[in-house]
Amino acid sequence: MTEFSYRHDDLSKCFAQQLSAMTSDISPKQIDRLWQDIAMHYGESQRAYHTLSHIEQLLVQFESIKHHLSEPRIVALALYYHDVIYDPTRADNEQKSAEYAVDALSSYLSPEQCQHIYALIMITTNHQIDESIDSVKYSDATYLLDMDLSILGAPWSTYEQYVNAIRQEYAHVADDNYRDGRTAVLRGLLAHPRLYLTDYYYNQLEAQARDNIKRELTSLAAL
Repeated sequence: MTEFSYRHDDLSKCFAQQLSAMTSDISPKQIDRLWQDIAMHYGESQRAYHTLSHIEQLLVQFESIKHHLSEPRIVALALYYHDVIYDPTRADNEQKSAEYAVDALSSYLSPEQCQHIYALIMITTNHQIDESIDSVKYSDATYLLDMDLSILGAPWSTYEQYVNAIRQEYAHVADDNYRDGRTAVLRGLLAHPRLYLTDYYYNQLEAQARDNIKRELTSLAAL
């Protein structure tokens, strides 16, 4: 899909570029401290998919579509923070991540910017957007959600790695319960008229994503 690539050490540079461009009221040392906190969280032992590699993959997507965004720096920061809190045994990770982002950034960004980041992270909870928001923010939100779901439309070998990593994160769940829960999630995705909200992602990934999901459902049914 794209020629861009990222390494873990590039993530800190990109984070610094995005944040320093939004405010002059922050020092390189303060930016580095914020980044180290992010990296520490994404490096936690309970993670197999929601790691810095996930952020790398999203930043690759971001480089391809940032020219479509009205506020790309806001979206980039939301990507960095959207899974900063992740405990597979809890159901409030998105809210905790959004709160963490605001707490970390409120000394450097305006309340409006922080609220926008908070709102973008919160829509990853159920991947639904309040259509009452203004069209500019709605458009940016659709790209954020499609980036987050872009793994579904990856080649099968990559998708399979994602599936195995998610199962690893939910190792505390018994096979039968995991099969039933995961099956419900996947069937819910297939029930949507379209998985991807933007034409950019729909045209490139929709067919592959649906094939991948159906293939995973077949595998789950055999457990």
